[in-house]
Amino acid sequence: MRLFAAVLPPPAAAGELAALVDGLRALPGADELRWTGRPGWHYTLAFMGEVEEDLLPELTERLARAAHRTQPFPLRVHGGGRFGRRALWAGAAGGLDDLRLLAERADAAARRAGVSMEEHRRYQAHLTLARSRQDTDLRPFVAGLEHFKGSRWEVTELALVRSDLPVSGVPGEGPRYETVGTWPLGGAR
Repeated sequence: MRLFAAVLPPPAAAGELAALVDGLRALPGADELRWTGRPGWHYTLAFMGEVEEDLLPELTERLARAAHRTQPFPLRVHGGGRFGRRALWAGAAGGLDDLRLLAERADAAARRAGVSMEEHRRYQAHLTLARSRQDTDLRPFVAGLEHFKGSRWEVTELALVRSDLPVSGVPGEGPRYETVGTWPLGGAR
């Protein structure tokens, strides 16, 4: 199964972002982008790719420990940017050092559980909003995100999410996401 660890924004934060995205989708050129929807909005902490099912018990145990060792922290959706000319994203503000620490712990948990992880990269908090298969001028969309400041919320859990890639061949169909497990930060709950 294809897995990643993530922080999921609460419904209120997703609602604020959705209102902004509705405006971005009205901009010229928006129809050339493949927009992600609310079910796919997340801050990926550690992308694991294909994980053998027999690694799941050890992985979940180690992710639970990583969550327990991390205290809840504030976060909000803030601003945005692009990766090259093919991906548009919303950023984050607040407890970014805590978010990076949680990402490092989730990555380490996966490695220790035997998951073959890609080369470690510097973590950049982002929530993907749209992608393009070809080079696209994303500057107007980035400008639309520039001053966005969502409401603050408290990150209280770490999620393990399964991603099922589209198989139907229907144009515009995106991956489906299913939360496999969640663990409270700081041992709360």
